[in-house]
Amino acid sequence: MTPPANAGTELKNKVVLVTGAAKRIGRGIALRLAREGARVVIHYSRSEAEARQTAAECGGAPLIRANLESVAEIGRLVDETVRQCGRIDGLVNNAARFTRFDPLEISEADWDFLHAVNLKATFFCCQAAARQMQKTGGGRIVNISSLGGIRPWAEHAHYCASKAGVIMLTRALAKAWAPQITVNSVAPGVIPFDDIDERGRRMIAATPAGRGGTADEVASAVVYFLRASDFVTGQLLAVDGGLSQR
Repeated sequence: MTPPANAGTELKNKVVLVTGAAKRIGRGIALRLAREGARVVIHYSRSEAEARQTAAECGGAPLIRANLESVAEIGRLVDETVRQCGRIDGLVNNAARFTRFDPLEISEADWDFLHAVNLKATFFCCQAAARQMQKTGGGRIVNISSLGGIRPWAEHAHYCASKAGVIMLTRALAKAWAPQITVNSVAPGVIPFDDIDERGRRMIAATPAGRGGTADEVASAVVYFLRASDFVTGQLLAVDGGLSQR
């Protein structure tokens, strides 16, 4: 049986915008997409030196600064991507904030600081990209959520709420924009970097896989969704070594 024309897509020469691509998981995703042949666009907010390094390692990828707390800046980010590259085929919403508070101590400013990027910006990045994708026949969106959107963490109530919101937002937008645009989510577990703390080490010890993950393993899941057919949409893939099942 011959598969449908949209059964899947190669990433070679596809324009993919990655938010928060200067460091950590975002950097890993950008580097992997570049190796897959995609035309990666690097977004950053404040980490300019790291962003320039990532862009250089992605073959001189376009570099765009934007404050994702501003819907107008988000619009400019997507418009500039299209201006420089001609279109946008994929969006990876990776940019996020992470803070830790006793829920009794969370202020309105604490809540807004985190949700402004983790959830609000994710929606408006999706919206701006989808408007452009619809002009060119469709595209692929991957939202990076978190194990914290699946499992409750007592001192991260605001963060868990934001990432659970990303998961439900993914499902709602997948339904709204099918079949032209697929929207899926990847939920990383513990992906240790140099700043791993004692809590992170305990979580790694509790992970059935017996180790922390890598940015490239998260990127593999992102690549899968970016390449998948339009029959794969509204899905959540936990890349967590089985920790969400405990």
